[in-house]
Amino acid sequence: MLERLYRRRMPPDAVITPEAARALSEASAEIGRQIGLIIDRSGSVRNVLVGTNKDILIPDLSEHRLGAKRLRGVRFIHTHLKGQPLNQEDLTDLALLRMDLIAALAVQADGLPGMISIAYLIPPNPEEKLYEVLPPQSVHALSLDISEFIADIERQMERAQAALEVAKKDRAILVSVSKKSRQEQEESVEELKELSRTDGITVLDAVIQRLHDINPKYLLGEGKLKELIIRSQQLGADLIVFDQDLSPAQVKAIGDITEMRVIDRTQLILDIFARRAHSGDGKVQVELAQLKYRLPRLSERSTALSRLTGGIGGRGPGETRLEVDMRRARDKIRRLEKQLDALGKARSQRRERRIKSDIPIVSIAGYTNAGKSTLFNALTRSEVKAENLLFATLYTATRRLRFPRDREVVITDTVGFIKDLPQDLLGAFRATLDEMQDADLILHVVDISNPRFEQQMESVNTLLQEIGLDHIPQLMVLNKVDLVNPLWAKAMASRFKGVACSAIRQDTFGDLLKEIEKRVWQEDSSEFNVQSS
Repeated sequence: MLERLYRRRMPPDAVITPEAARALSEASAEIGRQIGLIIDRSGSVRNVLVGTNKDILIPDLSEHRLGAKRLRGVRFIHTHLKGQPLNQEDLTDLALLRMDLIAALAVQADGLPGMISIAYLIPPNPEEKLYEVLPPQSVHALSLDISEFIADIERQMERAQAALEVAKKDRAILVSVSKKSRQEQEESVEELKELSRTDGITVLDAVIQRLHDINPKYLLGEGKLKELIIRSQQLGADLIVFDQDLSPAQVKAIGDITEMRVIDRTQLILDIFARRAHSGDGKVQVELAQLKYRLPRLSERSTALSRLTGGIGGRGPGETRLEVDMRRARDKIRRLEKQLDALGKARSQRRERRIKSDIPIVSIAGYTNAGKSTLFNALTRSEVKAENLLFATLYTATRRLRFPRDREVVITDTVGFIKDLPQDLLGAFRATLDEMQDADLILHVVDISNPRFEQQMESVNTLLQEIGLDHIPQLMVLNKVDLVNPLWAKAMASRFKGVACSAIRQDTFGDLLKEIEKRVWQEDSSEFNVQSS
């Protein structure tokens, strides 16, 4: 009976024929187990599945993969022995596998087919509904033209996808999986949202999971992973951004099961650097960091591309495509490192000239988006690009700031720091670090309006310590006091032995300028008439 089910063929426009439904229900009643059919759009039965009396396992359908704009191209018809309609497990399978439709055929006590329940996926909609479930009906009363019905759904899906592509923005769901506290995870995800916004990504939702034991394959638990896939389909997401660094194997495994692009925090930051690096120095640093990140993530794609060579000792397969790609990547890394060394020598010469001129150097450092470039522009009347984005400035700008009595200092604006900075990105900070090596004073700019400003201060100090710059005197500059209570800002300035100001209000710079002159020349000062040059 089961083998004969393979030989049945449905008309392309029919969900299932009454004759096939009767053969299916009789076979299911005979063995007391659920039986399912995987049917393609031509009406051919591709698989006959046998489950238990309660459920049935659907095999891998990756061979039917048709892309994000379309459905899988197969439908699943299976029996329910107790006459139940479609359950939540059926609907989850429909969503996860993106089948054309799923149907549950009730088996009556006499083995004849009863009512059939049908569900199908629908295009993205304001209600965020993922599927529609039709009322149960008799197999003999089925009038649904499935070929035209599915074609219409796919046309709607393609139109919806085309509308998203017009916007030319990635639509992402953020994911954080960690053993840290819920509060730490939420704070880190908020920063990941800002990073995504900086990179032009539209954030649709965020998924947070705390686990005692991290899943080594998917990071997420399998149940949460299913929820993520369904949620991404509901919202029309095409990208998953993980807050944690992923191994190449994890990226591949998650990408295979979700059929979506998967990136991690490091790759996101690298992409921001690539977009915003404009100087020759910056472009070389970013390209080098990207290559070092991608090198261990190169994977073998096809052995058909291996080369054959003729001659004695040369017969047989030559280098595979993977080996060629890795060799070229290593060669380019060596070339970029030499180029970076040459650029570093030029920076050293410029720095030596400044040191010989015996002009004190003040470097502005701090967490990204703390207002460093805005403060730099206000102090020196410059026009360095400043935006409300993370890593808006990726290059080092240098200007002179003139004080009374023919005194002046060289002020350098640097790239912003960020917590858990990946090692591959430290090279991209080389220009910043070189400029800060010779600083007489570091202005540590802090966004005091940020609820996490103390954690940001700690992250910057940790990074300065890691790169050996913690011995340079610091002046804590609590920025954006116009956004907080003035008395509280004054108390914070006293607590951290710094000064409070607003980079967009020059009338708040008095204490800052006095403190800079006092610390640079180790003396008190009274009147100030600061000019830029």
